Amino acid sequence: MNTNRLSPTLEKALSDQMNKEIHASHTFLSYGIWADDKGYSGIANFLYRHSQEERNHSIKFMEYVLNRGGKPKVDAIPAPPADPENLTACFDGVFQHEVDNTTSIYALVDLALQEKDWATWNFMQWFVQEQIEEETLASSLIDKLKIAGGDRATDESLFTLDNAMASAPNDVPLAQEATGANP
Repeated sequence: MNTNRLSPTLEKALSDQMNKEIHASHTFLSYGIWADDKGYSGIANFLYRHSQEERNHSIKFMEYVLNRGGKPKVDAIPAPPADPENLTACFDGVFQHEVDNTTSIYALVDLALQEKDWATWNFMQWFVQEQIEEETLASSLIDKLKIAGGDRATDESLFTLDNAMASAPNDVPLAQEATGANP
């Protein structure tokens, strides 16, 4: 008996989103490595935590597809973008990545609505809310950098910004704390 409760179209779209979340994780990991290399350890830690959060989002999609009787497909993940030229480009990249992800989330909500798959539509509402938070967070990074002076910020301002980012709440577990039961 076929126990898959997802249409092939929706199953593929959810798998595609799982892969987009993995790509986002790699992108933020890459940005974190760039920031760490530049001496911005607080910003790097923030980006590493954000990378882990994106990985957790991919796991949510994976588990949902499996729980609905489907089989998610892991695709090749594109390479992250090139290193940013400066913090402005880094934070702009984070924001743009979140906006692009929001567009993908909305497309999934639309598809679930078109197919009258109310379970998936309901599942996606968590991600709709999450993207509001993600875009707000990314926008606040841009604002904080502007307040610090943007590309013309003094070393002291950047030092203060980096320290502020280091002391930001750490509500995302680091990779070394992850387990199979607690990804």
